[in-house]
Amino acid sequence: MVGKLEVAKDTAQVLTESAANHVGRIATIITGAVREIAHEMGEWASDAFEMREAAATAEQSADPEHFTG
Repeated sequence: MVGKLEVAKDTAQVLTESAANHVGRIATIITGAVREIAHEMGEWASDAFEMREAAATAEQSADPEHFTG
């Protein structure tokens, strides 16, 4: 016959394993989210650099001193 102490030990073990499993899944979700956020921020920064370069090019093209036509 299984004693109360063994039942308590088994219950604690199952709860601990379950908690570890869920914490692992949550950590995976958070890690993926952080990675995706970093990627999107990098893409956004790249867009900003490209727009700044395009604006500078357009400004030079519109400057009469740079007109060679």
